[in-house]
Amino acid sequence: MAAGRAPRGPDRRAALAQYRERAGVYDAELRLFEPVRRRAVALLGLRRGDTVVDVGCGTGLSFALLEDAVGASGHLVGIEQSPEMIARARERVAAHGWDNVTLVNSPVEDARLPRLADAALFHFTHDILRNPRAVARVCARLRPDAPVVACGLKWAPPWAVATNVGVFFAALRSVTALEGLAQPWSHLAAHLDRVEVSSSLAGGVFVLRGSVRR
Repeated sequence: MAAGRAPRGPDRRAALAQYRERAGVYDAELRLFEPVRRRAVALLGLRRGDTVVDVGCGTGLSFALLEDAVGASGHLVGIEQSPEMIARARERVAAHGWDNVTLVNSPVEDARLPRLADAALFHFTHDILRNPRAVARVCARLRPDAPVVACGLKWAPPWAVATNVGVFFAALRSVTALEGLAQPWSHLAAHLDRVEVSSSLAGGVFVLRGSVRR
């Protein structure tokens, strides 16, 4: 990198192309991380009747867990900019007959959220987490003290060479820039209190929990 040049951030056009290609195999590719998904949703501490935002919801892989938590009296809002991915999310919603789901096909930073929400999930959404406008948009539509959980790839300690090789190749399939992989949550944490970050999968995956600053 040339001296003084800022690291390259997320590229929306590249992300749309990337997920257009991955839409058909995305569910299979994410199977390895299902234990992380279950843990992340559990950490939200959702209650019946809550409204939860699934940020960068993809094909809706988190919907069943979130629906089980909020129940029919709750509401789920999924935001996804990829038309191909959100089309599969719509199919999932229709197949389950969920009538309490709102899907928003938009970049997160431009998304119009229909209501103030009680919680938000960012599951493997590196490009969104590295977009300060997107993070601020979501946090502005959460009630004060609302729980937020984020998880995704991160660099492991330098000595964990094998893990970091795995993170690198996984990132090539799922992010448009490696910027921020040391602490992908840094922009989000600026909006939160009581931030706790833990690692799993040999240090190559992080899970953050915090609450929206009052």
